[in-house]
Amino acid sequence: MRIPLARPDITEQEIEAVVAVLRTPYLSLGPKVEDFEKRLAEYAGVRYAVAVNSGTSALHLIIRALKIGPGDEVITTPFSFISSSNCILFEGAKPVFVDIEPKTLNIDPELSEAAITAKTKAILAVDVFGHPADWDELERIANKHGLKLIEDSAEALGSERRSRESRVESRESKVQSPESGVQSPKSETQENPARSGWKKAGSFGNAGVFAFYPNKQITTGEGGMVLTDDEEIAKLCRSLRNQGRGEGDEWLVHERLGYNYRISDINCALGIAQLARINEILEKREQVAQMYNERLKDIDEVAIPYVCPDVKIGWFVYVIRLSDQYTREDRDQILQKLKQRGIGCGNYFQPIHLQPFYRKMFGCKEGDFPITEHIASRTIALPFYNRLTEGEVDYVVESLAEIVRRSKVQGPKSRV
Repeated sequence: MRIPLARPDITEQEIEAVVAVLRTPYLSLGPKVEDFEKRLAEYAGVRYAVAVNSGTSALHLIIRALKIGPGDEVITTPFSFISSSNCILFEGAKPVFVDIEPKTLNIDPELSEAAITAKTKAILAVDVFGHPADWDELERIANKHGLKLIEDSAEALGSERRSRESRVESRESKVQSPESGVQSPKSETQENPARSGWKKAGSFGNAGVFAFYPNKQITTGEGGMVLTDDEEIAKLCRSLRNQGRGEGDEWLVHERLGYNYRISDINCALGIAQLARINEILEKREQVAQMYNERLKDIDEVAIPYVCPDVKIGWFVYVIRLSDQYTREDRDQILQKLKQRGIGCGNYFQPIHLQPFYRKMFGCKEGDFPITEHIASRTIALPFYNRLTEGEVDYVVESLAEIVRRSKVQGPKSRV
């Protein structure tokens, strides 16, 4: 049996949508781009969306639009895909890493506030593996210190988080009696997310991004989206993605330095068709995650993903953590043995600060961010996609349990 790590879910609906665009003269800069932007802005609950060719491009344009540049510092996480910090370097600013929360794996707000200096211009937080960061606290910190706040929600389309204020209001409004019939917070969200204080990922901070690589919740093949309520940010991003052109029809007039970060109508047609199926897609991914949870919960050697009570996660990947008794070398051997059995897997993520050029550029070293390093040494991303079958999940879990229990345990338990 061979089970890939990820696989897109493409139906005849998506194929027909792409073919329909190929029968028109509008392969780029056509109506499908604007249509995709409008639909996704409405879904995320923001005023503006700007479609681009990747999530990395979207992050870069936000950094540029916020006028972050040489001499500025941006506080961010070392536990992420590398583009979340590279986009800061693109504009000559400096990423300042702080460690993460050990349960959510997201940036630690308290450490973020402690890292603020006179040079700090923004905080860039990542919704790691689709789990929204603590945006209430991050927004409080950003407002207190006059900082910009950027949400890298590339992995979190469909995720939601409920604000603290709404949680308090919800508790105060409940009548504690058998006759009250009060619904749980989860039921309230399903009925009316906005009214009960839930916000979708991509709508926090000054601006956020989605990404549409084939392993994401929805795909455009390659693609990304800037999301914001700020009209000026949206206008700048539209210009910057299109070689710095203005809003007029003059093709050879460029108002500013820009880039070719455009996305085609072909890609956007695929995205529109995928977005039309978003509830179905998220439900399928939830079902796969719960199959894993049920089968893994009693295996002492691994920890299943943590989800905060006030989070509804749109699953991106399914990442387990080995218990503390296992080392990075143990984990790497387990990965190799899983692959030998035809099971796709990965070590999500390698710490950014320990990437070769970050070590060279900033003098980063092992021990700088102990929680990140401890967790990154023990994570395993298991196969995860919409159409993963129960039998395939059984095979993955049974193989994992056997391999883990046979693996040689090295060294004392960590105290991190």
